[in-house]
Amino acid sequence: MIQSLSYIDPLARLAANVVVDPFTVIHKDVEIGEGTWIGSNVTIYPGAHIGKNCRIFPGTVISAIPQDLKFDGEETLVIIGDNTTIRECVTINRGTKDKFKTQVGTNCLIMAYTHLAHDCIIGNHVIIANGVQAAGHVTIQDGARIGGLSAIHQFALVGRNVMIEGGSMVSKDVPPFVKAGRYPLMYEGVNSIGLRRNGFSNEKINEIQDIYRVLFVHNRNLSIALDKVESEMPATPERDEILSFIRNSDRGVIKGFNGK
Repeated sequence: MIQSLSYIDPLARLAANVVVDPFTVIHKDVEIGEGTWIGSNVTIYPGAHIGKNCRIFPGTVISAIPQDLKFDGEETLVIIGDNTTIRECVTINRGTKDKFKTQVGTNCLIMAYTHLAHDCIIGNHVIIANGVQAAGHVTIQDGARIGGLSAIHQFALVGRNVMIEGGSMVSKDVPPFVKAGRYPLMYEGVNSIGLRRNGFSNEKINEIQDIYRVLFVHNRNLSIALDKVESEMPATPERDEILSFIRNSDRGVIKGFNGK
């Protein structure tokens, strides 16, 4: 169902049951999957590949060229996975020659007025609240929750199942499974509620808490604390994920809570 007051370029590829409301513009080299609804006053530029059963609310702009002076007109993409909801006035810019794509995973909720800049990679089941501003090359892993009005520095990495407090300035990497808040952004504990909702057992949550006590609560040098975790705690996928994340962080990770 495509309203006559919308404009669909003849070279756009829309599944038969896509719904497009009035005053929306869809350019060439756009793909939209089955069951997706596009609200009024949406603009979708070339390079957008949108999955099945998505909902895109009025005022959204997808796949506009990057706000990056290094961009030289290269052909790049925005890829949006199935069952993702994008609320009012969200802007998602396409990639540059760094990754050649900006990507949002499946089953995500991107709330109103969020901006996802070029080359951002957003995992599956991510919720980004209203007004979040993510600079270029940001990666947010599966299951993360980003509080409203937060700003995320370019190249920052947010780990799996993280919860970030609203209004945060994210200038360092945030390792998996934690809550982060305050200013400057710091560790505030393990995201135990979020982990339970995602099927983590109490035993697994306790294991993660024990790891982060060594890393962020006992006031050790971080490199020494990492070695202590590796040598004294049993190897598990979660332990190894945490160790690998922190050791491979390019920007450095947030600090532990110092009680001040």
